[in-house]
Amino acid sequence: MEHYNVKIDAFEGPLDLLLHLINRLEIDIYDIPVAEITEQYLLYIHTMQVLQLDVASEYLVMAATLLAIKSKMLLPKHEEDLLDDELGLGHEEDTMEELVERLVEYRKYKEAAVDFKEMEKERGLMFTKPPSDLSDYAKDIQPEKTELNVSLYDMLGAFQKLLRRQKLQKPLSTKIARQEIPIETRMAEILDDLRQFKVRKSFYDLFPVLDRENIVVTFLAVLELIKRHDIFIEQEGNFSEIYVSAMEGGEEY
Repeated sequence: MEHYNVKIDAFEGPLDLLLHLINRLEIDIYDIPVAEITEQYLLYIHTMQVLQLDVASEYLVMAATLLAIKSKMLLPKHEEDLLDDELGLGHEEDTMEELVERLVEYRKYKEAAVDFKEMEKERGLMFTKPPSDLSDYAKDIQPEKTELNVSLYDMLGAFQKLLRRQKLQKPLSTKIARQEIPIETRMAEILDDLRQFKVRKSFYDLFPVLDRENIVVTFLAVLELIKRHDIFIEQEGNFSEIYVSAMEGGEEY
């Protein structure tokens, strides 16, 4: 399969991923179950690597920190002290407390950014020009779907489910003559399919063939179409079905 590297701006760093997992699992930020959060974090890192996404070094540093905290929790007290001396780390409580403080501080900045965005949006609605009668133009205006209410992490979660489906449905032995599909070709196929039916489709319906190579190519094609604003992703509620539809006036491939 042709290697196709995609860098997504939605990745804001390891603290952003940790905060997403804490919110998704409904965990108290001051009482984080290290074993569970470490397992989920490593699962996302592995998913990024399977998709050949650029995984920055700070993600791996955070993974190492979580593994170190988890390992120290499993050691007897005297062995934990020896490990601290060898690695030059503080006590487990100090390391965990520092991580929680960083997460709380990051959450404050993230919430402040949302408030500033809302203020910017409200300020953008203010004009010094007196109102004009635009009723003659209202009938020609079509609503645009520009707000993406599904995060990249939700897409990765859906991709994990696809990998589990593939594993469960995989036969014990099989021989398939597979033709490699360029990602641009798969993008064109997805757009043609969505435009032909003119209705939104379930995210999982975009994967008619559940072999690993086809799944990865299709998923990368979906990410690239999202990045180019050619398709629209929506989800009615947390953990509910993800739907895909074509944006009007998109590119031709």
